[in-house]
Amino acid sequence: MEQWPIGVFASVDAGLGVHLDVAQDLGIPSVQVHAPHQQTRTPEAAEEFLSRCADAGITITCVFGGFEGESYADIETTARTVGLVPEATRTARLQEMKEISDFARQLGCNTIGLHIGFVPEDTSGANYQGLLEVTRDLLDHAASNGQSVHLETGQETADHLLHFISDVERGNLFINFDPANMILYGTGDPIEALSKVGHLVRSVHCKDAKWAPEGQRGKAWGSEVPLGEGDVGMETYLRTLHDLGYKGPLTIEREIPEDRERQKADIGAAVELLTSLRSKILGK
Repeated sequence: MEQWPIGVFASVDAGLGVHLDVAQDLGIPSVQVHAPHQQTRTPEAAEEFLSRCADAGITITCVFGGFEGESYADIETTARTVGLVPEATRTARLQEMKEISDFARQLGCNTIGLHIGFVPEDTSGANYQGLLEVTRDLLDHAASNGQSVHLETGQETADHLLHFISDVERGNLFINFDPANMILYGTGDPIEALSKVGHLVRSVHCKDAKWAPEGQRGKAWGSEVPLGEGDVGMETYLRTLHDLGYKGPLTIEREIPEDRERQKADIGAAVELLTSLRSKILGK
């Protein structure tokens, strides 16, 4: 695969992400896939989806997990409901991520990803230690399937994420870097964060956002906007990735499922922007 192939976040039948025909219509050669509902994580569903991807010339680069009961309504709700951090749902969600790992193997995909949630600040507390245990359990299961696990950025600072990954002590744990999330959550300048964690970045999202007003960062959401219209600085972002030696897909994520027509148009414009910047930076 060429350096920096364009990608898009897609879905099989559930959750975030565009339908596969959007990627096909726009000529996008790679997708990260939001894992389907449990009842459709079957060998038959995997075979059908793989066939559709093959017909469209599309490569699956990562399968992302998500869970019933998660809500991104506001930052406080996100912290309470998302990922493997909430203790009440942790065991069940670990089992579901293992099943998603198995489904990804059926798709021939060697990478799974997720938002692990807001990693607790108290690294000596029982909640943090419990999170380490389930994360290791998931990573060991993924390793048995020949997979790595990518944690998506945004819900903690770069330094705290690095601390957590170091504490997990597994060689198949990496980062899916989303620059817009750093802005949306108010957890740090995305370019500075990328420079800190870049040695662990194995996949990326190309998404843009504007900061929340001064005094509200980390308390209220920033706002997602079309690629190139926010505060990330797309050319600087790609040049930083280039300096770090990242050669993988540039996966577009545009989270406006309530307006599919605009979503597709924004993704098409993002493809044009990334193609232009790729040519400018790589000289090809």
